[in-house]
Amino acid sequence: MSEESPCIPLLTPYNMGPFNLSHRVVLAPLTRQRSYGNVPQPHAILYYSQRTTKGGFLITEATGIHIRLVFGQKEQVEAWKPIVDAVHAKGGIFFCQLWHVGRVSNKDFQPNGQAPISSSDKPLTPQIRSNGIDVAQFTPPRRLSTDEIPQIVNDFRLAARNAIEAGFDGVEIHGAHGYLIEQFMKDQVNDRTDHYGGSLKNRCRFALEIVEAVANEIGAEKVGIRLSPFADFMESGDSNPKVLGLYMAESLNKYDILYCHMVEPRMRAVLEKCECPHSLLPMRKAFKGTFLVAGGFDREDGIKAIAEGGADLVVYGRWFLANPDLPKRFELNAPLNKYHRDTFYTDDPVIGYTDYPFLERIA
Repeated sequence: MSEESPCIPLLTPYNMGPFNLSHRVVLAPLTRQRSYGNVPQPHAILYYSQRTTKGGFLITEATGIHIRLVFGQKEQVEAWKPIVDAVHAKGGIFFCQLWHVGRVSNKDFQPNGQAPISSSDKPLTPQIRSNGIDVAQFTPPRRLSTDEIPQIVNDFRLAARNAIEAGFDGVEIHGAHGYLIEQFMKDQVNDRTDHYGGSLKNRCRFALEIVEAVANEIGAEKVGIRLSPFADFMESGDSNPKVLGLYMAESLNKYDILYCHMVEPRMRAVLEKCECPHSLLPMRKAFKGTFLVAGGFDREDGIKAIAEGGADLVVYGRWFLANPDLPKRFELNAPLNKYHRDTFYTDDPVIGYTDYPFLERIA
């Protein structure tokens, strides 16, 4: 950031636990579908390093911890190392998002054609893919037995250990957007009658056991979690999302983790910005660590969120995808590249991935 630029709240330094950030613009975890065979590829080195600034904070695309997507496999660990090194070489702070899709899958991705697992055996209806044409089909899931759940918790723990081995500064637990952890937390999906279902406390037990296990493994100062209590993505809604979000924010304080990353309620099922009367402010006040917000923010929204105390850091997805130098553009209030939705999820290693232009050099 320019030392001569006026003080813009979004671009001020921030101490996030052991990490000294030079600004508050965060790269969101973004699925890009460029990891062939579930292994990160060399072109990701350029993609992430393009979006790195000294003291900037980046979160990886969702990285699966289970089945064929096991982060613990040596191949995945070794493939991430040069990507992490490239971000560190430019002074960035890099966290790996750990993910289990649960029922958002089908038997073709499961060993021996087994059913995917979930909190429930409720099937997920077919979903239109991001291209607006193709339809994703999901195999009806298998309800996890109570004695199987500790193994999944342990899988997250081992994945966190391997992320640190790969060189990451920490991990973010993906507890949002209808994937496995949310399938336990939200009552639209979870119909269990054991101590992982029913009451709010029971439905959140799985998420908090994962947080505790991961924090104990790598240190709480290296752990964050992403939550979307108001979203109903992948048919994972809740009858009282405000109470759910507040309960999680308060409960997380017990583990003293580094941050809580919440998605704004205006981001609904299709993850498009819309007006919504709810607010994350009660969760922000309840959580004692660093509070990140995401969900359709532009420059002015981000400045306002920081200036008014609504967040410590603001997470940008589509705008950061299309503008690798987004913090600099925000500093100069420069025009932004438009993002191209039809290239969000392709396997092209360049187009829509590393070919978005930087600002022209200013004399």
